[in-house]
Amino acid sequence: MIDVREDQAAGLRRLFRRAPPTVVAMYATGRHRAHNALRAAHGIAGQAERVIVIDEAHGEASLAHQLALPEGPDLLSVVDGRAHLGGLVQAVPGLAGRVPAAAAALALPLLDENRRDALLAAIHQLQRRAGFMLIHAASAGADDPSPFVYAAPRRLVVAEASASGATEAYRVIKQLAAAGAGSLHVAVARARSREEAAEFFASLALLVRRHVGVALAWLGEVERDDLAGGLAHPAAESSPREAEHAFLRRLAALGSRQMARAPLRR
Repeated sequence: MIDVREDQAAGLRRLFRRAPPTVVAMYATGRHRAHNALRAAHGIAGQAERVIVIDEAHGEASLAHQLALPEGPDLLSVVDGRAHLGGLVQAVPGLAGRVPAAAAALALPLLDENRRDALLAAIHQLQRRAGFMLIHAASAGADDPSPFVYAAPRRLVVAEASASGATEAYRVIKQLAAAGAGSLHVAVARARSREEAAEFFASLALLVRRHVGVALAWLGEVERDDLAGGLAHPAAESSPREAEHAFLRRLAALGSRQMARAPLRR
């Protein structure tokens, strides 16, 4: 059957497709995954963009751990008036801020219409403060994307140029593909040279093409390239074959009666 998250993410999807800001679901991999995610966020902000991070990861996977910030009130707390939006945005040098959202990501499917509308209104207010909104998701949860990830028009994997980074990136991409994602953007972090970054991406793209069958779009190096420009371009939303890939996977899943959730949309 088709997961009810198709309906739950509809409001988010409409909200996230408004521009600005550009909304991107971001997964980072490798031994330094949180650091790599922050470098990507700062790289985007360095291109004169105001970046706000909706951090749905928790514990050591969250950016709060990397930044030595308290977990703080969650975005969910605006739903029942326990906190005001202004008090949720944590200051991060170089960024427009970080908003903890692990509880909101988990609770969204359980909210009634009024509470869901309140949450969407809060997100809309956050959007007005930023040119880019990054949904920071934990790589360990890529097999069960949240409504935030599900609704984001763009998905980015920040892959560390290391053995662990490659292994984890392949796993994340495979899991997102199983959830119905078509093309995915990849930025390489911590490569020693342009040549190493290009070779790393080429190897990952070949492996994914052979065994997963989705397109990987090269976004560049986190430390050297304009990630903001690449992600903001309309073509970043999908590849020409993305809809076909998602459609065929959905048909296969329906045919085998093993479809546990609706596919991620473009």
